[in-house]
Amino acid sequence: MAVSLKFICLLGFFVVVVVNIAMLETVDGAGECGKSSPDDEAMKLAPCATAAQDEKAAVSDSCCAQVKRIGQNPACLCAVMLSNTAKASGIKPQIAMTIPKRCNIPNRPVGYKCGAYTLP
Repeated sequence: MAVSLKFICLLGFFVVVVVNIAMLETVDGAGECGKSSPDDEAMKLAPCATAAQDEKAAVSDSCCAQVKRIGQNPACLCAVMLSNTAKASGIKPQIAMTIPKRCNIPNRPVGYKCGAYTLP
């Protein structure tokens, strides 16, 4: 009887460990941008800094490429544009929201609500 009780305790411990590992794996990819944080993704939009502060500034090809990549997930793009990193770098969200249109991205999420802003 003592052997079977040890076995059951060991099996229970093993199940708890496996469940915890599985939960950690799902939490890593649970954010708006998957495994990457919006602040990390915002750093990749450095080429967009001027265009996100001045609506008359030219938008570079490298900026458009990053916006197109991130914009495949509108929730991620929104989180990036409203991130602490974007705010700290002086990004104006109302201007940043115009970048997908200014890049002429054809399949951009027109009308997507992003906080108090709407993507044109």
